[in-house]
Amino acid sequence: MRKTNTIDMLNGPIFSRILLFSIPLMLSSILQLLFNAADIIVVGQFSGSDALAAVGATSALINLLVNLFVGVSIGSSVVMGKYVGARDFDNVEKTIHASMYFAIVSGFIMIFVGILAAKPLLEMMATPDGVINLSTLYMRIYFLGMPGFMVYNFGAAILRTVGDTKRPLYFLGIAGIVNVILNLLLVIVFKLGVAGVAIATTVSQYISAALVTLSLMQSEDYMKLKLKELKFHKDIVLEMLRVGLPAGLQGIIFNISNVLIQSSVNSFGSLVMAGNTAAANIEGFVYVAMNSIYQAALTFTSQNMGAKNYHRVDKILIRCLIVVTAIGLIMGVGAYVFGHQLLSIYTNDPAVIEYGINRLMLVSAPYFLCGLMDVFVGSLRGMGYSIMPMIVSLTGACLFRIVWIFTIFAAYHTQFMLYISYPISWALTAGIHCLCYLIVRRKFIVKGA
Repeated sequence: MRKTNTIDMLNGPIFSRILLFSIPLMLSSILQLLFNAADIIVVGQFSGSDALAAVGATSALINLLVNLFVGVSIGSSVVMGKYVGARDFDNVEKTIHASMYFAIVSGFIMIFVGILAAKPLLEMMATPDGVINLSTLYMRIYFLGMPGFMVYNFGAAILRTVGDTKRPLYFLGIAGIVNVILNLLLVIVFKLGVAGVAIATTVSQYISAALVTLSLMQSEDYMKLKLKELKFHKDIVLEMLRVGLPAGLQGIIFNISNVLIQSSVNSFGSLVMAGNTAAANIEGFVYVAMNSIYQAALTFTSQNMGAKNYHRVDKILIRCLIVVTAIGLIMGVGAYVFGHQLLSIYTNDPAVIEYGINRLMLVSAPYFLCGLMDVFVGSLRGMGYSIMPMIVSLTGACLFRIVWIFTIFAAYHTQFMLYISYPISWALTAGIHCLCYLIVRRKFIVKGA
């Protein structure tokens, strides 16, 4: 690992280094979404509203199925951050090899889960008859790329732990360009529709996985990946699971509520589904930009906890809260203000655009509340607390939304009543996470003062 790729998170100014860490990560995530948006734009413009709705109907379900393992990658990042901060390089090496081993195994498991569960779960979501076969086809092809998806996510998490957020950006750029080229070729030239989009995505996932693996194999010292040493290190994996499983379970249950919301959207018909898909894709850019600050809070906090620099943890949190609020307000409100122009990129149907605007007004504009919620979660997880934020998030956001759907939304069956559940749940949960942080910090911050 070259020194120019790393960031010293233990000493010196915090704000500038958070930006140095976050900006490449933010650009990386936005770039990934741009390529995902290309999938939706190409299929929406050249294959019609049903194809657009079909791809959109799978998003919450795909997230539901993969979030457990994505959560474990968060656990991997926290564990490695702690060992890097403590300069325990033997355990850093074990964490790298255990993480990549886990990624490969979980990826192959997810191929079978996705293929077998796709249609039954889409049927449970009340996906319309005109859409369900296309959605099933998309999901089954998409899940063939799961080993690549998992290897990239775990590999990128390893690089981010030492502050290397630039190379994952480059890798996604290369894979994304291939994705766009294949999209245009398979959808426009070969008329493969949603199958073409899924194939392009799957190929790009394996390209990004190969690049991140090669970069780790060529790294120096404790960051070097040796394929012969891939191994299930029991103690390391258990520690990864202790932090990562609550995060993954939180993601799964969160997405159960999102699946319920998607099912509720489905009840309005394919035009509303298409508008919801386009708007949600636009909101994704706001979310991933804010999520880079969550990653910064988690990574900086975990390293400083490992080094016992407890006095820096409060400073990290405050700066992350300021940055995430600015990003959320500028991008979230901007997405709504320029909503018509942005949505017209995805579709020419005026009705679909108006349905998309309805969502942007209620979900995108107050999105900064979600950013505040996530930064508190990142700090708590970086401090080694994963079950507490999981319980709070599941109660304050997930359970709240489920109850809302079966009570308020059931009584007032409108898009407004459906979408307003998002900002209300974010505000409630962020407030409770703040109280939890103030309680937890006494154990470390006061002791280390």
